Amino acid sequence: MTLLALGINYTTAPVAIRERLAFPADILPNALQDLLIVNEINEAAILSTCNRTEFYCSTQSDNQKILIDWIAQNKQISAQDLTPYLYCYTDNATIRHIFRVACGLDSMILGEPQILGQMKTAYQTACDAGTIGKLLGKLFQHTFTAAKKVRTDTAIGSSPVSVAFAAVQLARQIFDKLSEQTALLIGAGETIELAARHLSQQGIGRIIIANRTFEKAHILAAQFNGYAISLAEIPNHLAEADIVISSTASQLPILGKGSVESALKKRKRKPMFMVDLAVPRDIETEVEQLDDVYLYTVDDLQHTIEQNMNSRRQAAEQAEEIIDTQVDYFLAWLRVQSAQTLIKDYRSQAEILRDDALQKALTSLANGTSAEIALQRLAHTLTNKLIHTPSTQIRVAAENERHDLLAAALEIFQLNPA
Repeated sequence: MTLLALGINYTTAPVAIRERLAFPADILPNALQDLLIVNEINEAAILSTCNRTEFYCSTQSDNQKILIDWIAQNKQISAQDLTPYLYCYTDNATIRHIFRVACGLDSMILGEPQILGQMKTAYQTACDAGTIGKLLGKLFQHTFTAAKKVRTDTAIGSSPVSVAFAAVQLARQIFDKLSEQTALLIGAGETIELAARHLSQQGIGRIIIANRTFEKAHILAAQFNGYAISLAEIPNHLAEADIVISSTASQLPILGKGSVESALKKRKRKPMFMVDLAVPRDIETEVEQLDDVYLYTVDDLQHTIEQNMNSRRQAAEQAEEIIDTQVDYFLAWLRVQSAQTLIKDYRSQAEILRDDALQKALTSLANGTSAEIALQRLAHTLTNKLIHTPSTQIRVAAENERHDLLAAALEIFQLNPA
């Protein structure tokens, strides 16, 4: 039995290739069941995100070509074109890889937490599809345990390393309860989407999204139960905003000192937290002169982000040590599983000997032998039968000077050497 991990990620394949190998949620169950039909594949799970697609399998051999051929056929891409972008791990390396992925150590943003949730979803999907067995099931459960320990025992995910996350974390420091605040997000690109997501996860009370194209603002706002407006409507809503985060591609400022000052009067000087993540700036620099406004730019956050990245790198070193230990634990479990068949066969053999000796004892009792004599014969016969084969093998080992077997016998039978 082999543990196999095969895949592509943001470091090995461009987005055009990653898109072709993606498995959307609606087709994943059927794909998993189809994969399990492949000869030599016993269990399977597929992790598919924007940055990676990985296949985790327990197989009868380490023949990765079988899996590559299935992927090529399923995605209608030639195996020859696909292979240069792939990486493959087996057994111990597979265990270490899946642990590192779950902990965010293999992510584009070091230590990012989303990947663990995505891996849990991949596991649940495979369970529902009936493609997870004992081996992969145990591997995933141990993976989640390792990731939890890394999160608990290190600072790998505690420091923000994106400007959007840093902005939201700063907002949390300024406001006691985000649930009572309103956030105005200006723009509808990736940075604003991340900011909206982080704010939503932190329980923000209300989100307003403003964008030059209203339809884009509406689509993004709908994801977070927000309210969409056009850029022209900002003056009508600015006073509602406790938090303003802006990131557009505009060449001219979106917010001027006058509009912010008017909003502050409507707010009765209630403080406003503003973050300008755009280059060129969306918010006029003169705004920072206003009382009751806390204005930060991307440069203000950059130093914090770099410090936090250094903190995460140090935490990653600690995480690698934890993973080393967790890999050893899982390998110990695997070794026990490999002995289970031996234990089962040995027990079955002993039960056959027991049943044979018991049947002879019962027959002897039925023929009139006293119970005491029948029990003595049973004990004597069963003892002889149980120790006959080991005794013979120990004698042969001694004759052949197999001191390793003799030492093993002493340990297995817990005997003290004479």
